Amino acid sequence: MAKDNKTKNLNQPLGGNDMPRFAGPATMMRLPARETAEGLDVCFVGVPMDIGVSHRSGTRFGPRQIRAESSMIRPYNMATGAAPFDSLQVADIGDVATNTFDLKNSVELIEKAFDGILSLGCLPLTLGGDHTLTLPILRSMAKKHGPVALVHIDAHADINDEMFGEKIAHGTPFRRAVEEGLLDCNKVYQIGLRGSGYSPEDFEWPRRQGFRVVTAEECWWKSMTPLMQEVRETIGDHPVYVTYDIDSLDPAFAPGTGTVEVGGLNTWQALEIVRGCRGLNIVGGDLVEVSPPYDTSGNTALIAANLLYEMLCVLPGVKYGGAG
Repeated sequence: MAKDNKTKNLNQPLGGNDMPRFAGPATMMRLPARETAEGLDVCFVGVPMDIGVSHRSGTRFGPRQIRAESSMIRPYNMATGAAPFDSLQVADIGDVATNTFDLKNSVELIEKAFDGILSLGCLPLTLGGDHTLTLPILRSMAKKHGPVALVHIDAHADINDEMFGEKIAHGTPFRRAVEEGLLDCNKVYQIGLRGSGYSPEDFEWPRRQGFRVVTAEECWWKSMTPLMQEVRETIGDHPVYVTYDIDSLDPAFAPGTGTVEVGGLNTWQALEIVRGCRGLNIVGGDLVEVSPPYDTSGNTALIAANLLYEMLCVLPGVKYGGAG
């Protein structure tokens, strides 16, 4: 298919017929690497950290493994018809240089890095890293957009007041986000929550804030399409951030994570959720908690890479072709 002049100037992933997929640049989808987000519509950016985790570590290796497993993804979405690389200027800007030994300083560094990305008018899609990273990103988002709506897919609500006496960790970001006024609480969806807890408060506290909590049990044997219609109707055109914790998936699909819970979502439900975000005013997104040491097959990171690609496909401004 012939490409117009504008499309010719847009970055394209390196194709498998130009360079074998086991070779070439080690970037997300083998896109060009850039030093900054300047001139980009969308950037992939890694936040390799796991000093916020409470159980199994290893998410510091998540961004690198996600990039490696992304090499098989092709530019055109055959299911939906999305052609993101014919629509937007996209590149991989590498990783945020976090402080390996200081979580609080890392949170400050992440916020500063995302302030810079957003100041350039670029929309970030983040490769995590543990879920602590979403708090500083939301802080940056709120500076630019005000309190944002949230689509949060996860096994856990992540609304602990503290963990081991600490206010900031991977189980606390959304409690802090509420306290800091970063969220429009009546436009927050938490999807896939499940497992055992310390008390009913684990799920009731977010409900009292106005969150719509959708447990995994409510999703069993169901399509997510009706739920995502509700999400779109509720959120409307309000700026919305999408955060996807890979442990929302059942460990049969994604064992490579730190805090696995049985009875989770499956991969086709994950696709329905992300694709169901099409039409929302998405201002950023992340995929977190991939821990490669716990999945030697690479499949958890492969799923993560595909979900990040699907997020790219539903961003505002993406052109759609004949499919979907």
